[in-house]
Amino acid sequence: MKAVAWTKYGKPEDALKIIDAEKPVPKKNEVLIKVYSSTVTAGDVRLRASRVPTGFWLLTRLVFGLFKPRKTIPGMEFSGEVEAIGKEVSLFNIGDGVYGTSGVHLGAHAEYLCLPEKAAFIRKPDQISHNDAVASIFGGLTAIHFLKEKAKLGAGQNILINGASGAVGTAAIQLAKYLGAEVTGVCSTGNIEFIKSLGADKTVDYIRENIESSEEVYDFVLDTVGNIPLVRSKSLLKKHGKLISINDGLLENLSAVFNKKRLRGVAGESKEYLEFLKALVSNGDLKPAIDRVYPLKQIVDAHKYVDEGRKKGNVVISVVG
Repeated sequence: MKAVAWTKYGKPEDALKIIDAEKPVPKKNEVLIKVYSSTVTAGDVRLRASRVPTGFWLLTRLVFGLFKPRKTIPGMEFSGEVEAIGKEVSLFNIGDGVYGTSGVHLGAHAEYLCLPEKAAFIRKPDQISHNDAVASIFGGLTAIHFLKEKAKLGAGQNILINGASGAVGTAAIQLAKYLGAEVTGVCSTGNIEFIKSLGADKTVDYIRENIESSEEVYDFVLDTVGNIPLVRSKSLLKKHGKLISINDGLLENLSAVFNKKRLRGVAGESKEYLEFLKALVSNGDLKPAIDRVYPLKQIVDAHKYVDEGRKKGNVVISVVG
């Protein structure tokens, strides 16, 4: 099978190449998935380059390989079709459309992927394309975890979303509106109309405006970029408002234990979250935002584009189909 080989930490052209790899065989509790679509996310490019939040370098290297990647095929999100199942599998049948995430197991940037049936993937409705399905996952699961589960965001509240045009930001705008909140999105000049089309009630053009110059204060500030530290967010928050920063370093995460102004944690990956996300997409409450689609053979170009930090929504990899 064709697959992406992750050979070292570094630049896309140095770290990634297309190889012929052995097709995996499912164990008794595993599902073999023919992958049609995957993604290249901000998390993928940070992991490839070993460019992780401060304090997490050693932990990340211990998980993924100290001197070179232990996981030789990258990629987390996928959408595809069940090709074979182990003898103990009961949740899926051959031919089922499925989508989800392989998490730290990686392996989604290949034509085939094996996962335990209890992993974070579910059946895909026929009316949702493979590209839309896979594009909903990264931002959708992150938004669900932080806005719905942690913040309990709801009607009558307002939220400022920094980095509103990215994968997490585009999903967060739509989920926040679904939950009944008022949304202010922060992005560059060229993306203002784009985030308005997703439901943002108000916008801030960070190129022309200083966020802190606004007199408006918020119940929550969601920082998807990592450039609003707690000290900077205080002027933006209501008395009991909270900062949600998804790119915090180790010290910030530890300090959040004792700081009531900050929400902490790691976005969950579960079948339950995916089922909720599936309902949002199926009902039209969340439309996955896709910037570009690259074939698998152009994985290096896809990584280079995401590295630029200017993508709108998601970058999809067409693997098979």
